[in-house]
Amino acid sequence: MKISQLSDQYSVSEQITEADIDQLASKGVQTLICNRPDNEAADQTAFADIAQKAESLGIKAVSIAFTGTQMSDRQISELADILAGNQRVHAYCRTGNRSTKIWQAVQALTDQTKADQTKENQTTIEQDTASQGSNPSPGAEVKKTTAAHCAKPTYTVVIVGAGTAGIAVATSLLKRKAKIRICLIDPAEQHAYQPGWTMVGGGVFDVETTLRPMHTVIPDETTWLKNAVTRFDPDNNRVHLDDGSEIYYNHLVVAAGLEIHWAGIKGLPETLGKNGVTSNYSYKTAPYTWELVSSLKGGKAVFTQPPMPIKCAGAPQKAMYLSASHWRRNSVLDKFDIGFYNAGGVLFGVPAYVPALQSYVERYAIHLNFLHNLIAVDGDNKTATFTHTPAEGEAREVNVDFDMLHVCPPQRAPEFIRNSPLADAAGWVDVHPQTLQHTRFNNVWGLGDVTNTPNAKTMAAARKQAPLLAHNICATLDKLPPSAHYNGYGSCPLTVEHGKIVLAEFGYEGKLLPTFPTWINDGTKATSQAWHLKADFLPWFYWNGMLKGREWLV
Repeated sequence: MKISQLSDQYSVSEQITEADIDQLASKGVQTLICNRPDNEAADQTAFADIAQKAESLGIKAVSIAFTGTQMSDRQISELADILAGNQRVHAYCRTGNRSTKIWQAVQALTDQTKADQTKENQTTIEQDTASQGSNPSPGAEVKKTTAAHCAKPTYTVVIVGAGTAGIAVATSLLKRKAKIRICLIDPAEQHAYQPGWTMVGGGVFDVETTLRPMHTVIPDETTWLKNAVTRFDPDNNRVHLDDGSEIYYNHLVVAAGLEIHWAGIKGLPETLGKNGVTSNYSYKTAPYTWELVSSLKGGKAVFTQPPMPIKCAGAPQKAMYLSASHWRRNSVLDKFDIGFYNAGGVLFGVPAYVPALQSYVERYAIHLNFLHNLIAVDGDNKTATFTHTPAEGEAREVNVDFDMLHVCPPQRAPEFIRNSPLADAAGWVDVHPQTLQHTRFNNVWGLGDVTNTPNAKTMAAARKQAPLLAHNICATLDKLPPSAHYNGYGSCPLTVEHGKIVLAEFGYEGKLLPTFPTWINDGTKATSQAWHLKADFLPWFYWNGMLKGREWLV
């Protein structure tokens, strides 16, 4: 057993055995802490056996077990209470890393509390002195009050949401200020590379390659709270969690993503994933898309797109083009009647890319139906109901039969965002479109799909936003104004056929913002270079670059 002494009072080690407890007792250890859940490994000594041996030697044994960096504020406080007893403490986990991390969290909390206490006391003294005059009478009592949050967990930056945007901004902050105290709040067990689901539905990726355990992508230098946020209180710099606890911050970053509103279409939740009804907007049903595409030999294939905003505006078309490409390669395309039903009035919002897309619409003989919004699905009878709202005339309902229905559901901000003081009238986090700073609360920021910035909601947008938001927060911490400006960049790799992509890259007001010169890749045309970028490079870059704070191509 190798013991690392972190302070006169506290030491850590890797997993111990019953035999090691005698050595710990000889060193005067009075409390033994286990930071490792049972059954992580087959050769692991159970905590109950450790505790029984420890207590026989007069050592108190306590389990404060967690996985990865998932220590809760309650566990941090529990260790703080133990250390406050001035006993000799030894903690262990698999390698000693978790035991070190939670001790560091206690030290950071203690330092922050002392700093807040000193600042608050100084403020109170100054206020009382001013109220009594510059020379208070001898013996006059000066009240010293402590801010209500001094005894609460306080972080320099709290990030709500550990998706693409949340992880990226955390790693970008750490790149700039390595010792900054960050808390990530997200209840999810899995982290998903969502752009890969289009390729899953096209038979290119296995869905399992798009998922990883959340604890493997959370930066080690941060605290992860596996909780849901129930309420924001920006006037008091705190968020409320679903376990009743409160977390305080100096700066808040909201990266909560958006809500896929399946129930916004009548009958969809009951039939999704069966009866020929599928969607690439869920990892559970993206494989079903490929199952349908690869098994059908003909019939009516319907693809839908709801009103904006949605995550990746090109995704509904991507599913359609990849399906048609497969049927064309297998010489059955002429057996299909393909219809695209779009609630909007154009094929794509940036005109420069429409000619290339239109050529594929014609190649696959796709029937375009604009101003058609899906409102209901009858899976048993394989009927989709749309509201058709023509430019002139009254809206009417249209029923369309199908053999395969790929649905892009309506999307909105999560409920806890919509009903918060951070939201605009439409429910999105209200930020300045350039600096990403909240319009009313200067220490609140937003990025990713949850904000009201008028850009395409894509992973590429978050890739551009994260570094500049990190820069602006760090500037504010250094008492400087936020100086980095976001230009609205977003990217939509439109998979028009197997092996070729139209790489749409654009910013605010549809301005073209190509990453590469046209001699490398002309984004207004379908190219094989863009396909290799999406299929081969971007997934690797996502896991090993973007989520690690490597700000390439920014």
